[in-house]
Amino acid sequence: MESLIVEVKNLVKYFEVKRDFLSRFNPKTKQFVRAVDDITFSINKNEIFGLIGESGSGKTTTGKLILNILKPTSGKIIFEGNEIENLKPHQMKPYRRKMQVIFQDPYASLNPRMKIGKALTQPLEIHKIGDKISRKDQALHMLESVGLTPPELVFSKYPHQLSGGQRQRVVIARALILKPDFIIADEPIAMADVSIRVLLLELMMKLKEEFDLTYLFITHDLATAKYICNRFAIMYLGKIVEIGTLKEVYKNPLHPYTKALLSAVPVPDPKARKVKEIPEGEIPNPINPPPGCRFHPRCKYRMKICSIEEPQLKPVEKEHQVACFLYKDR
Repeated sequence: MESLIVEVKNLVKYFEVKRDFLSRFNPKTKQFVRAVDDITFSINKNEIFGLIGESGSGKTTTGKLILNILKPTSGKIIFEGNEIENLKPHQMKPYRRKMQVIFQDPYASLNPRMKIGKALTQPLEIHKIGDKISRKDQALHMLESVGLTPPELVFSKYPHQLSGGQRQRVVIARALILKPDFIIADEPIAMADVSIRVLLLELMMKLKEEFDLTYLFITHDLATAKYICNRFAIMYLGKIVEIGTLKEVYKNPLHPYTKALLSAVPVPDPKARKVKEIPEGEIPNPINPPPGCRFHPRCKYRMKICSIEEPQLKPVEKEHQVACFLYKDR
């Protein structure tokens, strides 16, 4: 049996909507954005698990909850066998070494007034690893590992003096400097030029093998996920609608939303014709999500039960789960 590194159980996160001054005194008028609404999944050690969906589906919020940057409304987060959702900041410190994040926007996640060398050595200082000389040596080695050479030159530069691809490599280096076990990559190539996205993905794969890493790869792009992920969870409006291996999801997509996402993936063949299953309308408001299945207002396969009951994730194949009434008899 494969060992689990992360388990998420019935995870919920609601954000209260800001209201005008008088409305704050009336609890009946409270409204909540249901960013993450009762999701369950697990990540095996050394795998790349993809969390995929449109903007606003709750992917980034899920990542922040796992890192304990946000506190959940309810549910459990288990990291290497320990529940961490209620830990205080000082209790989380040992886990911070083991859990790191690659943010979507490298320019926003790097301090513009801090040189690259300081950005890389600061995590080592916080965790009291080594002395000044050894920290610099580790930073230079990490810069070289992510392909930033000569490292001494990059070490003394500011973020604005680097290109977008170079900044993204710095963010990857900073995530790896503590030698973590688990990394959340939140749209890690979205801000990079198309010409270097494959290079960054290949770098992440190389570093995974070199440092024995496990990734949670957050993206809206199934084409990118196909290149790097072992398993997927498809997320829609705070819910997970399908979970499966790369082979199962691509060869046999089950949920109508997954089929719609796959139909939007371009095919590098001008003669190939794909039937595009474009959902009707737009993603509903997460403050007042539709009853029953969240996707039913946009689904061409909807049935009466879809607007009444909420489908639950159920196994259809050995490594394939779906939350859809089309498969209730399987």
